[in-house]
Amino acid sequence: MQNNVLDYFENSINRVPDKIAFSNGTDSLTFRQVYDQSNSIGTWLHQKGIYKQPVVVFMNKHPKEITAFFGVIRGGCFYVPIDEEMPRIRIDLILDNLKPGLIICDAQTKGIAETFTAFHGELALYDDICNSKADEAALGEIHDKTLDTDPIYVVFTSGSTGIPKGVVANHRSVLDYIAQLSDVLEFNEQTVFGNQTPLYFDACLKELYPTLKFGATTYLIPKELFSIPVKLVEFMNEHEINTICWVVSALTMISAFNTFKTVVPKYLNNIAFGSEVFPIKQYKRWKEVLPDARFTNLYGPTEGTGMCCYYKLLRDFEEGEAIPIGQPFFNTEILLLTEENKPAADGEVGEICIRGTSLTMGYYNNFEKTNEVFVQNPLNTAYPELIYRTGDLGKKNAYGELVFVSRKDYQIKHMGHRIELGEIEANVNMQEEIKISGCVYDDVKGKIVLYYVGEIEEKDLMVKLKDSLPRYMLPNMIHKLDAMPFTANGKIDRVTLKKNI
Repeated sequence: MQNNVLDYFENSINRVPDKIAFSNGTDSLTFRQVYDQSNSIGTWLHQKGIYKQPVVVFMNKHPKEITAFFGVIRGGCFYVPIDEEMPRIRIDLILDNLKPGLIICDAQTKGIAETFTAFHGELALYDDICNSKADEAALGEIHDKTLDTDPIYVVFTSGSTGIPKGVVANHRSVLDYIAQLSDVLEFNEQTVFGNQTPLYFDACLKELYPTLKFGATTYLIPKELFSIPVKLVEFMNEHEINTICWVVSALTMISAFNTFKTVVPKYLNNIAFGSEVFPIKQYKRWKEVLPDARFTNLYGPTEGTGMCCYYKLLRDFEEGEAIPIGQPFFNTEILLLTEENKPAADGEVGEICIRGTSLTMGYYNNFEKTNEVFVQNPLNTAYPELIYRTGDLGKKNAYGELVFVSRKDYQIKHMGHRIELGEIEANVNMQEEIKISGCVYDDVKGKIVLYYVGEIEEKDLMVKLKDSLPRYMLPNMIHKLDAMPFTANGKIDRVTLKKNI
């Protein structure tokens, strides 16, 4: 039984050693190069006596950064990715939580790393440690001692208190996740991924490990292209990218700004999306341009090692209809629990809770927060069994499919009514003139505030919304923007929107 994610290497090294594994369009590394350099890094860690410890990887988004991740695992440690686009206070909080003894950096990030006041360990340049002779005997011993419950990475997510939480994933959770995801999305050796997300988010798992597993190829698409949709699609065509797993806002950035009138992604045939609700209007534009492509809606939190549910879009959807998140992956169960911890009835809203081996181990050095959401299954009183409470609300639709409703903290009480802000956004996005919208709530003034990008004036939009929304759901304030703010992983930045109130 496979118990180490790096066993994926054996297949790709034996079959396609000289094939490009990872590239940014300029610099590339083959499977043999990734394998050899990661073994060198693992050997270097062993020789330094660094074992079963967090190793921070602070590098620019590059094939070498991915190789550093694998090198850390090869050395029996677990990697923690950080990036210079993170706010300095966030980096300091992460380093204070981890107290790592080592940061691997590159020539561009080393000078920044030297200024980290919360770090008191050693800095190592990737280029200095990636070409030393591998100690095969030592690496073999480390491999043989590895358990599938050993951690391989810590990814930090936002905490409600402002303190980032480090989600710890192990070999087993990643192996299980990649097996199910690959089966659902039908990855193979011919898959060419176009990576959208930063490498310090768990979302990149969807490309990194299947690339090793199948001998596929991943292109790290330059971040700046996501603000130039035509150039973005041209990059995809140049490198014959046929598979993407993106956040919805990255897809709508292409379809909403008439990119398809200039260029279409002619090799793209496998499109997965998640993290946000895909407006039906924008989905139909993609489907019209790529009628033979496979479209899959994915859902899942970082605490579940990425995605845990999927829905293959095989039927037509009407405006205002929600695309389901469908059903759980094999070997995963979704529990819909009411506030009384009872199973929600069909059509009744409940909290989405996850059960299965894809659950991560909890939060690094934070047992209090871990115990709040990784809890005993209330439906099982016979033996210990953990579930993860996502904080997301869902329900079953008329087809028996699971539908995401909202975040528990995205549901507000306004004018005596419970309101889902996502329902307001869905109605706004249905308007032909709207490209994208984001809705927030001013808790102090008790007002619903809508921001949008589109070709309609605020007063005219309000008139249209009066025909589609009840009075208590109408925005109290509407603001037209030249551009919507996005987070680093491409989602609408609601924190920034709220600050602008």
